[in-house]
Amino acid sequence: MAIPEVLLLEPRVFGDERGYFFESWNARAFAEAGIDATFVQDNHSRSRRHVLRGLHYQIEHAQGKLVRVVEGEVYDVAVDLRRSSPTFGRWAGAHLAAGNQRMMWVPPGFAHGFVALSEHATFLYKTTDYWYPQHERTLKWDDPALAIAWPLAEPPLVAAKDALGAPLAAAECYA
Repeated sequence: MAIPEVLLLEPRVFGDERGYFFESWNARAFAEAGIDATFVQDNHSRSRRHVLRGLHYQIEHAQGKLVRVVEGEVYDVAVDLRRSSPTFGRWAGAHLAAGNQRMMWVPPGFAHGFVALSEHATFLYKTTDYWYPQHERTLKWDDPALAIAWPLAEPPLVAAKDALGAPLAAAECYA
């Protein structure tokens, strides 16, 4: 990945004619991969094609997120909002799909978002802190300063709060 702390995880999948099995979370194995996290909440969303969600973060109670897709495909993005980081303002992205079983670790201190590329996409993610709506912020998904290479064939469908996201230059960021 373009940012060392953002990890793309490819689980070991055991499959045969009956289907497949893999561990989507194992504290010991993930700690060995660099994710020593305690998760407090699981979230589940479903989006139709061209829906773009994000870029979201909490300015207080920053959340680490372990994200994956169980139906369809998305392009997932993390943006470093830690001013003290050498990768501040940079982004990392990856295709996550039910078919590839990839997961992405988005550490605390990052904004996160995705766009659904398939007819429907079901997205699951674990968080390291609870949702606090009063601390939620939105970074402008199409800020030219970020230059995120979203794989968009047409303008995305975004929520009103996402359309009003702050550009990086005006965003509340982490120390």
